[in-house]
Amino acid sequence: MPAKTILTILFLISLGVAVIVFLHALPQPLSADTRAEKNEILVATTTLPAGTLLRAKDVAWQATTKAEPGQILRPSGTASNENAELDQQARGEVYGAAMRVGVKAGDPIGRSAIVKPGDRDFLLVVLSPGARAIAIPVATGGASTGLLYPGDRVDVILTQSFTNDPPLTRRSVSETFVESLRVLAVDAADVKPAGANNGFGRTVTLEVTPEQAEKINVATELGKLSLTLRSISGASGVAMTYAAGSAKTQGVRPTWAGDVSPALGDATPPHQAIAAEKPAIEVIHGTKSVAVTPQ
Repeated sequence: MPAKTILTILFLISLGVAVIVFLHALPQPLSADTRAEKNEILVATTTLPAGTLLRAKDVAWQATTKAEPGQILRPSGTASNENAELDQQARGEVYGAAMRVGVKAGDPIGRSAIVKPGDRDFLLVVLSPGARAIAIPVATGGASTGLLYPGDRVDVILTQSFTNDPPLTRRSVSETFVESLRVLAVDAADVKPAGANNGFGRTVTLEVTPEQAEKINVATELGKLSLTLRSISGASGVAMTYAAGSAKTQGVRPTWAGDVSPALGDATPPHQAIAAEKPAIEVIHGTKSVAVTPQ
């Protein structure tokens, strides 16, 4: 066989192999059924009534063969933890949002079915009948440093310091004056332009009764407010109410500086401690009055 013919055959074989390799390297189009099987949508893990504030435990991904417009799809490549941050962002799209309508366990959660904090009608959707919403600045520390999420329940603590020369054991006091309030929204931490914290950790929006709103407004004028996170055990899912005009919650007593630090009692001069424990009594004789200190 002539050498020219052999070279031509080898060239054609090489060209055929190259074409086959090139075609295999191209991405293979998926059928409609294959694409559908790879879709995962966000669904409710339990029955969620209208007004429910969504948390991580309320939603999960579920495979579907037919994704509808408006449903929240799981980003591709996140099922095997290849991009956990992207997956978390997709789920976080609904965290803290309120349900416009109720859904059953396993039902998809569409974007039109939720309303997010900051939206115009958020509070109208999330508030329980007869309840109010109040935003308060919470001091840095405790539950205000990032432990709170919408839907949590908290107690509000008022801490005061007195400067009118009381005994050392009575110069500071802390007391819980409202309990089990539902957190509606948590704003980002306030930071000064230079990057220094301005003394407040968060502005937290709470669901309250009218009487509780009045107490909180007075408390903001008296001292520093902080929040403590409550267990969800026994929570009814609606705002708790308290008797109008009650000074503090049932069974909660103030905690004074002397209760925290017994050493303050040793630092108090004896005569000052006696004066504090035995206040003067005013005795009236006719038109004259005399202050008498009990012995």
